[in-house]
Amino acid sequence: MGDGRRTVDPALRQLRYALTAFFAVDGFVFAGWVVRIPAVKEQTGASASALGLALLGVSVGAVVTMTLTGRLCQRLGNHPVTVGAALLLSASVALPAHAHSAVVLGAMLLLFGAGFGGMNVAANSAAVDLVAALGRPVMPSFHAAFSLGGMVGAGAGGLVAGSLSAAWHLSALALSGVRGRVVAGRALLAHPAPRGPGPEREPAAGRAPRPAAAGPVGWLVVVLGVVAACTAYGEGALADWSALHLRETLLASEGLAAAGYTVFALAMTVGRLSGTWLLLRLGQTRAMVAGGSVAAAGMLLASLAPSVWPALLGFVVTGLGLANIFPVAIGQAGSLAGPRGVAAASTVGYGGMLLGPVAIGFLADWFSLATALTSVALLSAAAAAIAYGMRGSAQTVS
Repeated sequence: MGDGRRTVDPALRQLRYALTAFFAVDGFVFAGWVVRIPAVKEQTGASASALGLALLGVSVGAVVTMTLTGRLCQRLGNHPVTVGAALLLSASVALPAHAHSAVVLGAMLLLFGAGFGGMNVAANSAAVDLVAALGRPVMPSFHAAFSLGGMVGAGAGGLVAGSLSAAWHLSALALSGVRGRVVAGRALLAHPAPRGPGPEREPAAGRAPRPAAAGPVGWLVVVLGVVAACTAYGEGALADWSALHLRETLLASEGLAAAGYTVFALAMTVGRLSGTWLLLRLGQTRAMVAGGSVAAAGMLLASLAPSVWPALLGFVVTGLGLANIFPVAIGQAGSLAGPRGVAAASTVGYGGMLLGPVAIGFLADWFSLATALTSVALLSAAAAAIAYGMRGSAQTVS
């Protein structure tokens, strides 16, 4: 993946492939649900605000699970928790297509959110361990796999949207997701988590272990989580509302509306595949500042464009800008405080992704969907400003 030609332990290579597969299937399953939201909305007869409240089920389920996942990983290990949560996520994606009211939809999404939250915290913790063992900045490659899976899932969903009901589509998605988890899970469970350098490893002789997140380190982890949340807000908003924006605001066809998230996910994939190269040349702070600024400009174009094609271009620019901010922030938190730092920053960060769609729903009812989506630009600019403001502290983990 362009991250060096050094000889790598075959066991670490297999772990990297297995983790990459988990991230990819995660994106595939999540995107498959995303592109069927318009159909589920019509099926339930929910208003924009009612749909936003139903989507809060994903948020609540995920955030509650995230707060417990760090402890579960410490007790059971990152790899078993990753496999278990991923199986829950894949199996539960079939449920929303059988809801006929916003209340029932919200209840079903609690389970889906629990799988999503647990899977992402556990998988990111496992990835931080592997990155430390490899000694190379490959964290963006795992998130590139998530984006690639999202692109494929959204593209496939758009292709079948006109001919296959949401119930059949999401059931097939659940079956394929579970099968993929079982195959990759065998490889993941066959190898123990690697032991890389980090604040939670065994201390040197005569030295006391450093707390995982205390004092200034704890505050830096929280700030990094806020940066991640500001950009994840945009990712969640586009996942749940891009198709509706193109469909209802710009009157695109159902298939073309699904292209909004597809091109966004493609841009995220391209940006993350080039993430290691970008970080080596710009450094982490400048990469985050530039990314937030580019994403803000792109989202203003996407939300205020008068027609479909400029909006699609805006989604592309937004995806390129947001691509590496989240993985860089999570990686820095892991460098500061190990897996506990990853869990803490991920909880805050994914909270932004999951609460964003809810906020967009209410803003859309109060103003308009196009106006609501400009909040993504605002928070992207805020992420750039925060990253610039903490540039001195960020150097400690670069």
